[in-house]
Amino acid sequence: MAELRRWHPLLVAQEGPTGTWTLVDAFDRVYGTIEIRRVNATEVRYRASFRGNVIGWSTTLRVACERVHDEFLRNHGPNGGPIAGWGTNDRDQPIE
Repeated sequence: MAELRRWHPLLVAQEGPTGTWTLVDAFDRVYGTIEIRRVNATEVRYRASFRGNVIGWSTTLRVACERVHDEFLRNHGPNGGPIAGWGTNDRDQPIE
């Protein structure tokens, strides 16, 4: 039986210049960048940024891509933020 291939955020990462990857949406707009950085003589880290803001560091390119893409998905809610109230009972919310 043929193995199913799964999509991964690494597949949208475009390298260039060397050591820098950009993640683009369906409209070819850059939503994140990842830069490789040498910490010392033996360690390498990947700096993950979403829309110009550093959101963390990773030890692998794969995890860095996942973090940037997860942030991209979180920003698809109302007003560009997390989807508020989905999965909660509105009756439990305080009335202001």
